[in-house]
Amino acid sequence: MHEKWKGGYLRLFPGGGQKINILKRELEKYKNNKNLVLFFTDSYDVVFTAGKEEILTKFKEFNARIVFSAESTIWPDGLLENRYPEVTFGKRFLCSGGIIGYADTFWSTITKWNVEDTDSDQLYYTKIYLNATLRTQLNATLDHTSTLVQNINFAKYELEMVEEDTLTRIKNLKYSTLPSVIHGNGPSKIYLNHLTNYVPDGWHSEYGCRQCSRNLIDLPNEPKDKLPSVQLAIFIEQPTPFLEEFLQRLEQMSYPKSRITLFVHNNEGDAERYISQFMLRHRSKYAAVKIVSPHENIDEKAARNMAVNHCIEIACDYQFSVDSYVQITEPDILKFLITKNKQVIAPIVVQNGKLWSNFWGAINIDGYYARSDDYLAIVNNERSGIWNVPFVNAVYLTKGSTLKYMENKIQSLYNYEDFDADMAYCNHMRDEEIFIFATNEIDFGRLVFTENVMTDTIHPDWWQIEDNTEDWEERYIHPDFWKATLDGVDIAQPCPDVYMFPLFTHRAADTLVEIMEDYGEWSGGKNKDTRLAGGYENVPTVDIHMNQIAFEKEWLFLLRHYPTKIVEKVYPGFYTEADSSMMFVVRYKPTEQSFLRPHHDSSTWTMNIALNSHGTDYEGGGCRFLRYDCSVTNIPKGYALIHPGRLTHYHEGLLTTNGTRYIAVSFVDPEFALNS
Repeated sequence: MHEKWKGGYLRLFPGGGQKINILKRELEKYKNNKNLVLFFTDSYDVVFTAGKEEILTKFKEFNARIVFSAESTIWPDGLLENRYPEVTFGKRFLCSGGIIGYADTFWSTITKWNVEDTDSDQLYYTKIYLNATLRTQLNATLDHTSTLVQNINFAKYELEMVEEDTLTRIKNLKYSTLPSVIHGNGPSKIYLNHLTNYVPDGWHSEYGCRQCSRNLIDLPNEPKDKLPSVQLAIFIEQPTPFLEEFLQRLEQMSYPKSRITLFVHNNEGDAERYISQFMLRHRSKYAAVKIVSPHENIDEKAARNMAVNHCIEIACDYQFSVDSYVQITEPDILKFLITKNKQVIAPIVVQNGKLWSNFWGAINIDGYYARSDDYLAIVNNERSGIWNVPFVNAVYLTKGSTLKYMENKIQSLYNYEDFDADMAYCNHMRDEEIFIFATNEIDFGRLVFTENVMTDTIHPDWWQIEDNTEDWEERYIHPDFWKATLDGVDIAQPCPDVYMFPLFTHRAADTLVEIMEDYGEWSGGKNKDTRLAGGYENVPTVDIHMNQIAFEKEWLFLLRHYPTKIVEKVYPGFYTEADSSMMFVVRYKPTEQSFLRPHHDSSTWTMNIALNSHGTDYEGGGCRFLRYDCSVTNIPKGYALIHPGRLTHYHEGLLTTNGTRYIAVSFVDPEFALNS
């Protein structure tokens, strides 16, 4: 109202007397009107769920000249509790956030005494109400059962959302009332924000998200220089798997690079080579680039504050903050978020197969995570929409004007007590009443799990098969493997009951070979083998077992999730347990071990994966099945061969005449074979 607020800091202290003085000034013209009804409410923390007809009808049913809303706690003077009239049913104490009355009575109420701007407006009205004489003269009462106004502080568990036709209302279950006005008094504002995702015309079970199409902005298609400028702030604060793909996906965003300025904070030395490669290829596409390296010893909070200052300095229209453990799969993500026209908005991303996401639906009194009643429905995409939430992290878009406003207020947006950086950011936004939104209208990508990253190996992402399965599959599983699993797609059968199919990408094959060679402790190909329980190998090879590189558990996961799909397809009626204790990589070369004599495998079925290329990396090699006099040679790199183990498929490893041949072998379901 272009008037300086002198009523105090109401979040923590009594105050608000200035509101009464403003009312005196503005309502004087109505002071003699006995038929006009005035309804006063607070503004920024109030939602109407009904119109004037319902409000007037309910007011008249009180048979009073003025009605104050009620709450279950007394504020600001607890010593006045005993002076309140006893109430057998309903809330006992006055709340000044909602007042309805005839204009003349309203005027009489606010002009009983002089009040300072810094005085408590609630205490003023309380003293009038507690004066029995004045209460009678004014014919004043309280809305004890929240018929008109629901003050939600300390009333959360009385409330339930109900859908009525096209609207969503709040029902007070304790009093069976449908309040017309919802007031987020005191510290209940975060819960009010949650309610307004639905009430009165937000998300609806029949109509879905009705807020999603409101207050949007249109982005011009051309020319590109008319698009908002964006600072893309990238934060690599911890060892992160699949960092290469993370950077590739950022580059694949459809927003014009000429409108993007890069700010990169890298706190991980191992990530420098990926950043260098990325910059070598793409740096010239962007408007400008600023990199903060690990050698500068700038911690995360300082770096995030630095990014805010940088955004303000270059007058960016938006800052898009992205942490390295976010895999963005929607190229139009920036355009989509900008059109939503929010001060802060996050695309919801979730860890695959888990409930961990980048937003909280609620927080506890200390500002930490609490689960909202709709969190699971949102995370599981049972409800799709845009949501007012108290906390986001990992990836979010902030208007540059908001950052400038906050920096003038806060200075260090990412510092607050002992909170993490993102918690501090969100806490400051909430304190300044800036709404934080999260949206799951479309699939934006996913979060990568970062807790079990190996840092002492040349290819740490290889061990991510269980924690980050989808990312692992995209890099390491052959794209044609999934086609092979489909009904109606034939699997190559080079010999009777021997099947060949694509399993690994070339990169996966190379990775496994490089890991084994880096480990280097190849067996000597002798019968004596201390790695085995009996200490003896009947048909030895030069090999390294998966358990030697701490990959046994992961390889069993691989067996159970990929080749079993083919095994159960080509051997109908057989269901594998995919258990194994013999999983290893074999190396054949003329100067070491070049072939393997005929033998049976101690398995129900065996898998053999070609890890390099015939004709390029080696000559000769292959597998001959003696019973059928059938040989399989020239197996494509990354392809797997499966065949029965004991009884029928007596076989030998053919001579490798030149180069080095690598294969990954698994003897699967050995106990099942013995029992059979």
